[in-house]
Amino acid sequence: MKPHILPAIRSMKDLEKMTQTDYKECVLLDTHIGHIKSIMDLLKKNQIETYMHIDLIKGMSHDEFACEYIIQNYHPKGIVSTKTKVINKAKALNTTTVFRVFILDSHALARSIELIKRVEPDYVEVLPGIATKAIQIINEQTNTSVIAGGLINTVNEVDIAVENGAKYITTSDRQLW
Repeated sequence: MKPHILPAIRSMKDLEKMTQTDYKECVLLDTHIGHIKSIMDLLKKNQIETYMHIDLIKGMSHDEFACEYIIQNYHPKGIVSTKTKVINKAKALNTTTVFRVFILDSHALARSIELIKRVEPDYVEVLPGIATKAIQIINEQTNTSVIAGGLINTVNEVDIAVENGAKYITTSDRQLW
């Protein structure tokens, strides 16, 4: 188990590999509504806490009502979303929140900082995770822990993101787990 890594589960193969590691937390991406119960049962059996990315559940709306349903029925450790209404609902239900932002340019960075300050999530996930300048600026201008995700596929890139203020790295690259 490597510090700062938060495995991102995209497939059943990822899930199987995850249960064979020492990791006790993961992010569940790209899942289908019909598979959630069996996936969550397996993770709970292995005492692995899950952050569920609401926006990436196929077959379910990606709104605050879906968020409420997921929290009430599956009790994930946290909710990941790009939508402020979903983050606000998860906060209201005392669930850890991860607000995912895409930093494409300086305008997107400024808009993201404005939203982070307004929504006050527990974490903000910055994509791409190699955007170390954005990680530093978000750390300086908000009181929110940063998770770096996307395009990180070497140990050196993990180290650089952490050195620049990322608390965690989300990655589906199993070699980094």
